[in-house]
Amino acid sequence: MNKWIIGGLIGCALVLLLVVVILGIGVAFFWPTPTIVEETQVVPPREERVPEEARPGPEVLEPTLPATPADPPVRALAASQLEDGLVELFRELEPGVVSIQTYIQRGGVVGTGSGSGFIIDDEGHIVTNEHVVTDATRVIVVFFDGFAADATVLGTDVDSDLAVIRVENLPDNVHSLPLGDSDDVVPGEWVVAIGNPFGLQNTITFGIVSAVGRMIPARVGAFSIPQAIQTDAAINPGSSGGPLLNLAGQVIGVNAQILTGGAAPANVGVGFALPSNTVRIVAPVLMEGETYPWPWLGISGTSVNLLIAEGNDLPVQYGAYISEVAPGGPAEAAGLRGSRTTTQVDGITVPVGGDVIIEANGQQVTDFAGLLEQVAFSEPDREIDLVILRDGEEMEVTVTLEPRPVPEGF
Repeated sequence: MNKWIIGGLIGCALVLLLVVVILGIGVAFFWPTPTIVEETQVVPPREERVPEEARPGPEVLEPTLPATPADPPVRALAASQLEDGLVELFRELEPGVVSIQTYIQRGGVVGTGSGSGFIIDDEGHIVTNEHVVTDATRVIVVFFDGFAADATVLGTDVDSDLAVIRVENLPDNVHSLPLGDSDDVVPGEWVVAIGNPFGLQNTITFGIVSAVGRMIPARVGAFSIPQAIQTDAAINPGSSGGPLLNLAGQVIGVNAQILTGGAAPANVGVGFALPSNTVRIVAPVLMEGETYPWPWLGISGTSVNLLIAEGNDLPVQYGAYISEVAPGGPAEAAGLRGSRTTTQVDGITVPVGGDVIIEANGQQVTDFAGLLEQVAFSEPDREIDLVILRDGEEMEVTVTLEPRPVPEGF
């Protein structure tokens, strides 16, 4: 499938996102877990990575599931120890990773699916992707040594594509994996992914962090997931829900999607993992069987680029351009405006007339992904102070966020 789809995980999202494409080539995201239903492919908005020093730091909610240091037996690896170290690292991490088999009954027909997950505590809680276990009538966890047990789905979050399941009694020879701090992840560092691609249990792949701070589409609805980690470590169907780990053995992400370029749903070196700090915030809520309350601003748009700046006669070449304002949403209540028409810039159609958000709560908004982070990691019912450009003039607008509406059918 090779087209732009506005889908609707923290969807993770998080701002209502209908991306205006100025220039681009359609590509497809794939949630790599086979089910009885054909995998959905969607196309994310284009966005450029902003240097870390230029990206505003959102006010992150205090997580209740803390980052945990990599204690023995997991050990950090030096480059000179890489080959032997990876062998030992896999031995130490493998008991914390599981294969997940799902059975889905529809219309009297039972279908199967598969995915991956990892143990996060001694109580049998396992993190995976929402799309791995959604609609499952039975979930079976297979541990690294082949022992299998039934699992209960405690909670799912379609907006962040995260789920927590639980096995009543963990085997004695398995252990939890420590969560790292995904805010510390930088491009170029080595990582490993462990999972069950194509049902091949206990598979390890190796690569680097290709980029951080990516904005990827949620599985359904019109929201997006912020702060995703891009990696070239091979991720394929069945890898979904497995851990992406640094060489200290800490989980820094949950493998979730691959970019296929519209070709076959297999790895082409561009995979995405949900950040571990999102797990730290969302998982404790899902453990209790509750729904995580993502906030909503109620706009869709794109990052300001040169063409948008020229077409709208902007004094800056950064910010979040608003293309549409959701009827009845917080942004509409605050008086924010979307595009009114289009214009031609060297023969290229460009939206004009929409507000441009350049600051949120005193921090510069460099692109739409930065605004998404600001909103996503706030709280519903919280006020957010925006500085916008409208018709070339700066204005201050205060918006009261609201809980995100539930996607249709959920």
